[in-house]
Amino acid sequence: MNVLWSILIPALIALLSTSWIYPYLLKVALEKNIVDNPDARKLQRVPVPVMGGLTVVFGIMAGIMSFKYFGSFYDMFPTFAAIIIIMIIGFIDDTISLSPKIKLCAEIILVLYIMIVSDTQICNFHGLWGLTTIPEYVSIPLTIFACVGIINAINLIDGVDGYSSGFTIISCILLSTLFYSIDNIRMATLSIIVASSLIPFFFHNMFGKDSKMFIGDAGTLSLGLIFSIFVINILSTYPQETSLDSNLGIVPFTLAVLCVPVFDTVRVMIMRIIRKRSPFSADKTHLHHLFITLGFSHFGTTTSIIGINMLVILCWYVAYKIGWSIDIQLYIVVALGILITFVFYPITQWHIRHESRVYHILHKIGLKTQITNCSSWIKLQRFVDSTTNRNIKKIS
Repeated sequence: MNVLWSILIPALIALLSTSWIYPYLLKVALEKNIVDNPDARKLQRVPVPVMGGLTVVFGIMAGIMSFKYFGSFYDMFPTFAAIIIIMIIGFIDDTISLSPKIKLCAEIILVLYIMIVSDTQICNFHGLWGLTTIPEYVSIPLTIFACVGIINAINLIDGVDGYSSGFTIISCILLSTLFYSIDNIRMATLSIIVASSLIPFFFHNMFGKDSKMFIGDAGTLSLGLIFSIFVINILSTYPQETSLDSNLGIVPFTLAVLCVPVFDTVRVMIMRIIRKRSPFSADKTHLHHLFITLGFSHFGTTTSIIGINMLVILCWYVAYKIGWSIDIQLYIVVALGILITFVFYPITQWHIRHESRVYHILHKIGLKTQITNCSSWIKLQRFVDSTTNRNIKKIS
C-alpha cells in the first residue's frame, strides 16, 4: 500500500465513523435535553442539540487508530489524551458552563503538556527576519501564547452555521498539503482525518433542520488544540532534505490560513479591554455578526468569510510566486488581516448606524444570500434530515 492510500483510508474511516455515530448522539441530545438554548447574544431562535463536537472527535479518534504510520498507541498518547481532556472540558462547558478562567488554565496546562511530552515547541521561524532557531526563553512563552490564542480563535468563530466546520475543513486540507510536502506523513494524515470527520457534521449543521446539531465547545476547543499541534509541528523543525522552495514563507502561509479568525479574535479582545470588560466576555461584535446584521444568511456569512480568508491565502501565494521575500509575504498577510478586521469592521459599522448608501448596497447583497426557501435548498435539507431520521428509527 502506497503512502497516499495509507492517508486516504483512515480519512474514509473517520468520515464513516462520524456519519455512523451522528444519529446516536443526536438521539441522546434530544432525549436528555442537551441543547443550546437561544438568548440575546445567540443567533438561533430554537434550542439546538449541542453534541456535534463529540461526533467529530469520535471520527478523529477512529481515523487515528486506523493509521499505521502513527506507530504504536504510545506514540500518539499525548495527542489522544490532550484531545479527550479538552473535549470533556468543552462538553462540561456546553452543559453547565465553566468560567473563562478555568478554561484558560486548562488550555495553558494542555499546551504545556504537549510541549513537554512531545518535546516540541515553536522554535524555528524558517528564515523569517533571517531567523531560524530561536532560544527557549523566547520559544516557550511564544508557544503558549500562540497556541492559547489559536484555541480561542477557533472557539470564537462558532457563531453561525457551517463557519467553524467549513473553515476547519478547508484549513486542514491546505495544511495537509504542506505537511505532505515536507514528508510529515503523520501530521498530513491527521489533517485529512480532521477534515473528513467534519464533513458529515458540516452538512447537518449547515443544511439540516431536524438533524441539526451545534459543534459546541467540546468540538471547537478540540479543533483549536489540534490546530495548535499543527502549528507547533510546522514551526518547530522539518527535514532539511525537503524539496520546498527556500523563499516559501512557512510563517506567512500558516498565518494566512488562520488569518481571519486570529485577527478578528485579537480585535474583539482589544475592544473589550478598551471598554473595560473581560476579554473573554460574550458579545456580538465578531465579524460574522457584522455580516448577519447586513442581512446575510448563515450560508452567505460562512461562504463570504471563508472566501475572504481564501483571498488572503491567494494574495500570499501571489507574493510568493513573484519572488517577494518571506518578510514581505508576512507583512502582506498582516496588512490584509488588519484591513479586514480592524478597518473594514468599524467602517462598515459606521455605515450601518448611519444607514448610508453603502449600507443599503451591502444589505441588498446580503438579502440575495437568503436562499433557505428555494426548492434546491429544501430538497437538500430533506435529504440530509431523512438520512439521519431513518437511522434514528432503526436505533429506536
